[in-house]
Amino acid sequence: MPSSVRYHPKQEVEQSVLDLARERTAWCFDEFDHVAVSFSGGKDSTVVLNLALEESRRRGLRLRVIHYDEEAIPLQTEEYVRRVGLEDGVDLEWYCLPVKHRNACSRKEPFWWPWAPEVRDRWVRPLPPEAITELEGFPIDPPEARPTIPNNNGNLFHPRQGNCCLLMGIRADESLTRYRAVARADTKRAQPYVTPDYATTSGRWTGQAHGGGFIWKAYPIYDWTTEDVWTAPATLGWDYNRAYDAMEMAGVPHRAQRCAPPFGEEPMLGLWVFAHAFPEVWDGMSRRVPGAATAARYSQTELYGTAKVAEPRPGQTWEERILEEVERYRPSEAKIVARSLRWAIGSHYKNTSDPILPDSPHPITGVCWRRLMGWAMKGNLKGRKVMPNTSDPETRARLKVRYDDELARLRAEGGI
Repeated sequence: MPSSVRYHPKQEVEQSVLDLARERTAWCFDEFDHVAVSFSGGKDSTVVLNLALEESRRRGLRLRVIHYDEEAIPLQTEEYVRRVGLEDGVDLEWYCLPVKHRNACSRKEPFWWPWAPEVRDRWVRPLPPEAITELEGFPIDPPEARPTIPNNNGNLFHPRQGNCCLLMGIRADESLTRYRAVARADTKRAQPYVTPDYATTSGRWTGQAHGGGFIWKAYPIYDWTTEDVWTAPATLGWDYNRAYDAMEMAGVPHRAQRCAPPFGEEPMLGLWVFAHAFPEVWDGMSRRVPGAATAARYSQTELYGTAKVAEPRPGQTWEERILEEVERYRPSEAKIVARSLRWAIGSHYKNTSDPILPDSPHPITGVCWRRLMGWAMKGNLKGRKVMPNTSDPETRARLKVRYDDELARLRAEGGI
């Protein structure tokens, strides 16, 4: 992996993931002045909610539960969140704010805002009666000033609350990005599953931006598998979101079962799930976000750079073709995409003098032109600096064989 960042190695332990998660949750209550749960209504946050509720009840405390209603969600999610709000000991904050969301379905309109007042006539669902629609520090106008959910964390806590901890249902096996979020060996962390919140446009911790105190994120179930997540509610009798039952009956595989709005780069591949499992909201969703109806049909094709990416035309280099793709974005978004591509290319040549090949990822950096082209087509507007994990010796050896074969062929053909 082309980085000097160190990551904690995986370790085998004798305790169950449930016992470990309970220990981590209790540690957070011991160490922080204020603990809250970020609750989406999904399966992972359901586990974190119940673990925290167990611990808060044991201590005789009420539990603060923060829910962002993202508008384009199954009706079953709303029903479940409402049941959670009625639980003994729960203080639910149900936010319906126009937070900034990625819309990978359209290049002309690459963002959308749930519950945006300017498009009230196109809202997917009626506003819930529990909705909190205003929050001190959250700008409504202009739309471009509205923060993302992570960037709004600072508005949810106050310096007088001291050191604050937001419990979240992030799991390492869901993606390489999430694995790195919990595995990074950061000397500022007291625990590997606890990370300072850097989510501000200034680059500072959100707590600092509000004049004192710090906000931390904790991932008590970071080492759970999908099977673990479903075993716990079944074994312990916890309530859950019935949207998963609808997806199960529709034949949606477990890996594709998501309740969040599926308009981002990766979630967009699951647009078809909503069309099949949640027809009562799909019609509104298809009209709510520009390009959603088209993406539901073609998100898994070369049109969106998933099944196949565009290739250079005769006489055109990969660099020229990628630049052409980047220039299709609006200038503000093109700058973000170009920056991430420059980082990937610069990182490659910082770690090796080997050329970037068309098809074979480099065994050290994971970079190849086809992968960069897919990155350009999908848009990486979150600016994530994520390439394949090549630290595994077997993966690196396999990539090296493939890379060496393509390099030898190109040299024999005079193409490099």
